[in-house]
Amino acid sequence: MKIKGIIFVLLGAGSFGFTPVFVKTGFGYGYSLGQINIAQMVLAFILLSSLSLILGLKVKNLSKSDYIKIMITGTAMGLTSVFYYGAMLYLSASLAIILLFQFVWIGMIYEWVFSKVKPTRVNVLSLLVTLTGVVFASNLIAGDASAFHPIGLLLGFLAGASYAGFIFFSGQVATRSHPIVRSVLMVAGSMVLVLVVFVRDIPTIPITDGRMWILGTGLALVGGVIPTLFFAKGAPLITGRLANVLSSIELPVAIISAMIVLSESVSFLQWVGVLLIVVAIIINELGCMMKGKAVSDQG
Repeated sequence: MKIKGIIFVLLGAGSFGFTPVFVKTGFGYGYSLGQINIAQMVLAFILLSSLSLILGLKVKNLSKSDYIKIMITGTAMGLTSVFYYGAMLYLSASLAIILLFQFVWIGMIYEWVFSKVKPTRVNVLSLLVTLTGVVFASNLIAGDASAFHPIGLLLGFLAGASYAGFIFFSGQVATRSHPIVRSVLMVAGSMVLVLVVFVRDIPTIPITDGRMWILGTGLALVGGVIPTLFFAKGAPLITGRLANVLSSIELPVAIISAMIVLSESVSFLQWVGVLLIVVAIIINELGCMMKGKAVSDQG
C-alpha cells in the first residue's frame, strides 16, 4: 500500500512540474492571470465530473462536514495556482519554483502543529539536503538577486504555504470516499475560489479562441486533474512528511520540461541540484525504515 502511495504522489507532483510551461506560454499569448486560472479550473472540473459520470460513481458516506472539508482542501490547490502563476508575472519561472518549494519545510510545520509529530534528525537532514538541491536546481546561484520583486516574493511564498496545506490535508479528509469523487469536490472548491477571486475576468474569457481552450485543457490536466486525483489516491497511504519530500520531484520535472519544450539550457549545477533532491528522498526513506525497525525491535 505504501509503495502505491509513493507512486501516486510522485506522479501527481511530477505532473504539476509541467505547469510553468503552460503558464509562461499562456502569458506569451497575452492571456491574463485570471483567464488562465478560470480556464484551468473550469476545464478540470468538467473533465473530472465527466470521468465520475462515465464510471458511474456516486457520493457515499459523506456528511455535510465532509463536503465542506473536502472543498476547503480543494481551495488550497486553487490558491496555489493563483499565487504560483501570479509569482511568474513578476519573477522568472526558476525563482517562482524555488519559492513554491518552501512547502517542504512548511509542510513539516503543519504536521508538527496538527499531528503533533516532531521532525526527527533524519527529517531535518533530508530537509537541508532538499533545500540545497532546490537552490542549485533552480539556478539561483547564477541568477541576479536584484531581480527579486517584492510582490513576486510574497506570492511565491504564499504558493508554498498553500501547496503544503493541500498536500497535508489531502491525506486527512474523508479518506474512505472514492478518490475521483473527492477530486471532483476538491476541484469544485478550487473553481469556486478562482471564480470569486477573478470575477471581473469572467466576461473577458475568449470563448471562441480555440488556442485558449487547448492551453487550458493541458493546464487543467497537469495542474488540476492529475495532481488532485493522484494526491487524493496516494496521500492517505503515506505520511504527510513523506508526501512533502516526494513532491520535490516536481522541480526536476519542471527543469527537464523547460529544457525540452522551452529550449532552456540546464547547467551542471542544476543537475547537481536534481541529484541532491533524489538523495534527500533516499535519506528520508532510510530514516523511516530505521525508525520502523527500531520500534519493531523494541516490541
